[in-house]
Amino acid sequence: NEQVIILVIGTSVEASPRLGNVEVILTQLLRQTIFICFFFLISSCAQKKKPVVLNAVKDSTDTVETKLEDDTVGIEMNPGSHDQGSTDLPPSLAQFVPEGYSILDTTPGDLNLDRHPDMILVLKKNGEETTSDVIQRPEKRPLLVLIGQEDHTYKLVARNDNTVYCIDCGGIMGDPFMDVVVRNGYFSIEHYGGSAWRWTRTITFRYIPADDYWYLHKDGSSSFHASDPEKVSTTIKTTKDFGKIPFDKFDIYKED
Repeated sequence: NEQVIILVIGTSVEASPRLGNVEVILTQLLRQTIFICFFFLISSCAQKKKPVVLNAVKDSTDTVETKLEDDTVGIEMNPGSHDQGSTDLPPSLAQFVPEGYSILDTTPGDLNLDRHPDMILVLKKNGEETTSDVIQRPEKRPLLVLIGQEDHTYKLVARNDNTVYCIDCGGIMGDPFMDVVVRNGYFSIEHYGGSAWRWTRTITFRYIPADDYWYLHKDGSSSFHASDPEKVSTTIKTTKDFGKIPFDKFDIYKED
């Protein structure tokens, strides 16, 4: 329908060569406005389609599925909870939130295969909405790995400020952070952003019992145009590509 309207306007301009300068300018502005509205109509329709999610967390295999999720976003494994103030947390978790920060996400799960409940905290700096600059100085979002103890307390064993994208790293789509997922010694951080061209990125870490630590397992990304969300380009990197990278040394901002 939008294309028909544009064609009709174009015809009316050509059929009326005697229009004054003001009328011509107004007609051109009207055509541009309709074109912009048509573009955003396509973009808004594409937003209804769920982004491509790389199911990178698996029990003990290197198989990765890439597909469009029609009903759910993320992996069906321990989804986190977003935007929790430190005052809403139990003291066992609130003690790990430094002054000037609050909780962006909490995700429970077994991170070190000892069958004790562990926790991943993602923090955000208070006021990041106004202070973060994706080009000059993105506000970092620390990710904390907390291991559950027998007395039901937690111990901080690892931290990385460069595993979660900043609040304005997602382009016009806004905050790209979507979720943290934990299962059986693996944990993944999921992102989704872009504009007309959309992208996803899922970073997965794996626990190595011999080292009692977590290492980068997979780095998966995909992209598609909002006008054709079924046509997806996917890239998955494994240890064969990047070697052995400890969790605390990974940097999502680092260019390849």
